[in-house]
Amino acid sequence: MAGMELGEQTEPRGGGAAVTDPRGVLRQGRAFLDFFWDIAKPEQEVRLAATESLLRHLREGKKDDELKYTLKRLVEGLGATREAARPGFSLALAQVLQAFEEIPLCSILEQIKEKHNLEKVKKKLVRNAAFGNFFGVMALFQSGRLVKDRKALLESIQLLQQLTNHQTHLRDLPRKTLIDITSEVPEAVFEEVLFDILQGDLSSAFTSPENLHLLLVGMQKFPGVLKPKKLKKLFGSSTVVNKENVSRLVELLKSAAKSEKEDKKLPGVVFDLLQVALKEDAFELFWNEVVENGLLKEKSGPVSYMCYRLLGSALPLLSLEQLQLVLKGKVMLRYGEHVVATQSPQGFKFAAEMEGYIDTFLSGCDDPERQLAVMMGFSTLTNQGRPVLLSASRVVRHLQAVALQKYICWLKDMFLRPDLDCCLDFSSNRQKQNQQNADVAQQKIARLRRWIMHRLVSIIESATRKEESLVMDIARFCFFHAFFVAKKKNSQVAEASVLPSEPLNERDHTETENYFFGLLQTLNTLPVLGDTAKAAALREKHVHGVTADGKLWIFLLVEYANKLLSTEHVKAVKPFTKEQRDIWERTLQSVKNLQKKENKSDSAKVGAFQQLLLSIAIHLFKNQSETVEVLSDLLNCTEKAFSKEAKKKKADSSEPGWVEVMVEILLSLLAQPSLLLRRISKSVFVWICPSLTKRGLQLILDVFDPNQEQNEESAVVVMEESNKKTKSAQDTDEEGSEDSSDEDTTDSEDEEGEEVDDNFRSQLMKVLQGGNALEEDKSDEELDDEAMMALDKNISALFAEQQKRIQAKKDEKDRTRKEKILRRDFKAKVLDLIDVFLVKQAENPLVFDIIEPLLQLIEQCMSSDSDKQEVDFLQKTASIFKNSLCRNKQYCKRVASLQEDVHALVQRLVKKACKHTDSAVALYYFSASLYLLKVLKGNTSSTAPPEPEKESDSRAKQACQLLNPGCLNVKKVAAIYQQALTQFLSKRNSPLTCSMFHDLFKRFPIMCKPLVDTLVEFITAAARQHQQAMACLLLHRVLLLHELKLFITEEEWEELITRSISQVTQCLKTLGKPIMKAEKEKVAKSLELLNFLLKTVKGQKLSVELAEVEEVLLPLQQLEDIGSSPRLDSLYWNVMRWLDHTKPKKEKTSTKPRQGAEPLKRKKKGFLPETKKRKNRKKGVQENGVEAGEDGEPAPEEQPLETQTPKNKKGLVPGGSKKHPSKGVRENGVAKAGGGDLPTADGGDAVADKKKKRKRKNRKRKGAAGDEAEQVSAAKKTKGSVVQETQKKQDKAKKKRKVKQAPVVQE
Repeated sequence: MAGMELGEQTEPRGGGAAVTDPRGVLRQGRAFLDFFWDIAKPEQEVRLAATESLLRHLREGKKDDELKYTLKRLVEGLGATREAARPGFSLALAQVLQAFEEIPLCSILEQIKEKHNLEKVKKKLVRNAAFGNFFGVMALFQSGRLVKDRKALLESIQLLQQLTNHQTHLRDLPRKTLIDITSEVPEAVFEEVLFDILQGDLSSAFTSPENLHLLLVGMQKFPGVLKPKKLKKLFGSSTVVNKENVSRLVELLKSAAKSEKEDKKLPGVVFDLLQVALKEDAFELFWNEVVENGLLKEKSGPVSYMCYRLLGSALPLLSLEQLQLVLKGKVMLRYGEHVVATQSPQGFKFAAEMEGYIDTFLSGCDDPERQLAVMMGFSTLTNQGRPVLLSASRVVRHLQAVALQKYICWLKDMFLRPDLDCCLDFSSNRQKQNQQNADVAQQKIARLRRWIMHRLVSIIESATRKEESLVMDIARFCFFHAFFVAKKKNSQVAEASVLPSEPLNERDHTETENYFFGLLQTLNTLPVLGDTAKAAALREKHVHGVTADGKLWIFLLVEYANKLLSTEHVKAVKPFTKEQRDIWERTLQSVKNLQKKENKSDSAKVGAFQQLLLSIAIHLFKNQSETVEVLSDLLNCTEKAFSKEAKKKKADSSEPGWVEVMVEILLSLLAQPSLLLRRISKSVFVWICPSLTKRGLQLILDVFDPNQEQNEESAVVVMEESNKKTKSAQDTDEEGSEDSSDEDTTDSEDEEGEEVDDNFRSQLMKVLQGGNALEEDKSDEELDDEAMMALDKNISALFAEQQKRIQAKKDEKDRTRKEKILRRDFKAKVLDLIDVFLVKQAENPLVFDIIEPLLQLIEQCMSSDSDKQEVDFLQKTASIFKNSLCRNKQYCKRVASLQEDVHALVQRLVKKACKHTDSAVALYYFSASLYLLKVLKGNTSSTAPPEPEKESDSRAKQACQLLNPGCLNVKKVAAIYQQALTQFLSKRNSPLTCSMFHDLFKRFPIMCKPLVDTLVEFITAAARQHQQAMACLLLHRVLLLHELKLFITEEEWEELITRSISQVTQCLKTLGKPIMKAEKEKVAKSLELLNFLLKTVKGQKLSVELAEVEEVLLPLQQLEDIGSSPRLDSLYWNVMRWLDHTKPKKEKTSTKPRQGAEPLKRKKKGFLPETKKRKNRKKGVQENGVEAGEDGEPAPEEQPLETQTPKNKKGLVPGGSKKHPSKGVRENGVAKAGGGDLPTADGGDAVADKKKKRKRKNRKRKGAAGDEAEQVSAAKKTKGSVVQETQKKQDKAKKKRKVKQAPVVQE
């Protein structure tokens, strides 16, 4: 590590500054040296923080030795190997030089040159030295002092010129740095110091892009030095951009484009050349000859992108005439072709970058004429009539008011009188091929009009400098051309003052109609415009969809529509009938009546009904037959909703009330594709919630009833066909998603196709028999060609019919699947109404009618398909049930008259929870029952105990609230939950869980006393071990509740503790020997409960006999299963502690090394360790042809299990295997003496893995047999060996096992 190497060196190197006290700096601690380590780290934040800390330390310390050491370390770090360290040290050196101006730059530059000498450095370190010099100059430049020190500046420039020869490592970095330094120096310094040494580079400006860039920078920064006369002396011409230099400039710019292609930005030399061309009044020559006739002929990506970037960057610099030249040129045309050709996801899209250039120009330009020219230029770059610029582009937000108004007028004029000649139009090759038999002009006009209409609508969303008059002008224009046609010019209606040059066809009206309804949605959410105080006040209230005087935007449009209907020179595209005109007039009158009531009643409610009436009234121009009936019903409902007489009269049971009719209307509107209608429907439903009846709510809940779906056709399916055109993009997305599902279903369809029906088989047999193709006696030659052709036609016709039937089945399946998707979407929208009702009307008794349908809906979703739509719908339903219902702090406070119904509902819910098979669904049912308990207990009852008079006594007040049952029938509810608890503790597979009952006891302590006896009983009465454990666990949690003592007396408490201890004691008596796995959890829970009970007895000094407990617990001490389990052992002795028994201490067995063992010796280098030796398994007990024990040395004796030697711990000696204690084993690969009757250790390793065998074969080494005999491998672990210790302990054990190598271990 470079930083580490630099950190440890304290002696001065070469010409580095000598440190007076090398040890003194290091003696101060590691804090100072850690700065340099952090400077070299790759994280930028760490480097910056370390640099700041170093500067602070040097300023506060003011020690010369530290400063010199710092400079030395930083200079050395400039050539570090790691790329992240070099800029870190360079920045730190720059900051130090900037902070301590007394340090001479020349001395630092000399240190850099001497430390990173390119001539003396080794070949391998040339790269590091080159970077060291480069980052050294960068540090001097970044310090800000280099421009002031002429000597250091001159030497730095010369050093950079030398570094340009190392392009292999540095590339063009020295040239770029040279240009940056040159651009910062004053003109006098450039003339006196730098011009002479840079004269060679300036004279060769047309040889490389870097030299040309240097010349261009010098011409712009120092015009007094680089005058035309001096330029002519340098390279023969007084200007840069002229006809003689065009070819050379083109080649240089091509080279610059290819060198910058990875950075994806405009090369600096190109932009500077543009500025010089403007300064020399040669822009037209530059643009026409260099760019369009030169660079564009090079059909390469980097050059084309450079031209596009040059176009975007040039916009702020050009005059109005130059802008018009550029925006109608070849670069624009090539850019448009690029945008159309790269619409695929794989292609690089430049459109977003160009939009950024336009946005930058418009935001910084103050000239409305130039702004308008750019907008019109990009709006007239068209592909077969459709502009390339996005119609929803937000760049118009920077247009000034004058430019925006002119741009809108131009768009409207182009809509009415399309001028295709002023457009820069182009077509792709595929479009040119398809133009042969089509009316190209009409298609172009239609495409242009669609774009213009969308552009006008999006201006209302994007523009920031818009006024109410401008918004209303666009809205009226869209509405007029969507639904009306001018018979002749009329000055009274502005939209009819100019007739279209090409009349709008039906498709144009339909497209404009769709854009208009999108505009309505925008107007509905539009903030209040204007600078008046009233407008500001409305904006603070977050009022949307109204003008500054409080009128609805949609109301103004309806007034405009009414004016058009009464004008003779204008006719509607779909004229009204008398009935439709009457309903229109009636709607306007109803809205006026509502406006009169706006000040008297709730303004928000009136506004919601107004919006709904006006929105549906405007739909009369779109769907007249469907809207009339809905609008008539809505008017009747509105009149009844705001009439006082309707509130006094009781609703007739035979006729539906206005609320029911209103609910049906809102449900039908939710099925519409209009987002505006759906949002307005939701806002209206908020205001009719207080008046909602049970029948109205049932209409909403019927949407989720699967029986209703089968009996009635859903309105959603009807809307599918009628909205295909308006939702074409959505349909294509659905089709794209359907492809994947179709692929998944092909396998099942193929399987169905294999099972050919009998009808098709019989028809095929008849065709073959008719053609005599099944007769075996006749050969194929007897059928002539005509018969074969007839047979072939019949067969093909039969298979064609069969294919049609198969396709019909597929279409039916596809239709059913789409219908299911539409129904699910509709249900999700209706579910929002349920959510609104639960939130806004939480205290309404109708909430109880929603609980069961919601639970049934969750149950249906649980059992249905698991596709994403179903999962999302399930999550939404569950979230509404959990958050809007169960966790809502508001609930019904009028349950006194509904007590019986609510208690019956609790019983039904608990029974369904018990009967269900899925525990997740049972949890929802159980949670719903707990919600009802909260409602019942929260309602006040006439028999409730009086609360304490003093409100300060909060504890007494809380206790009074706990004791008050409210409307809850404790006895009846306790019986319900007792049955559930009994089932949970007795049934084998119960869907109920322990957490459900714990939640019950914790939230409603009043239920603890009636159910605690059941828990005590089932400690022994439960049929299964885990149920007894659950009984102990629940009883333990109940006894821990402090609120329990409020409901029982002291005698009852003592009796409960006594019975609990007795039951737990009886439970522990039944333990088997040994304890089975299923019993361990029961033992653990029993001991936990018993520990609490004994603690309570001792702490409260209860008179409970504990002799029987002690008699039962003492024998458990001898059970191995309790002693071997740390958890059970700990719980057991925690209990015994209360009975005055302490856990005996275990004596530690000392493990002393064997006596007589030879001392450890270090491993001899160059030899293979024993564990890596390959053992010849086939020879068994023989090693090098000699059996163990034949050389007269006795074999080691087998040690007992209790003797813990280092090898015994590692499982390398006999006794480590419990399964085969009688098998003989080898020690260090040598058989036991006299082991002829015993098997060798190979028997334990016979099941070795094949991979291990191959590894052993690969590790075979050549060598003398005598050498291998001396290095005997260690025996392998047997199957029953103890678990291996950690790697650290193994390493220590290996060191201990390095004894003197011999065939047999001596004892």
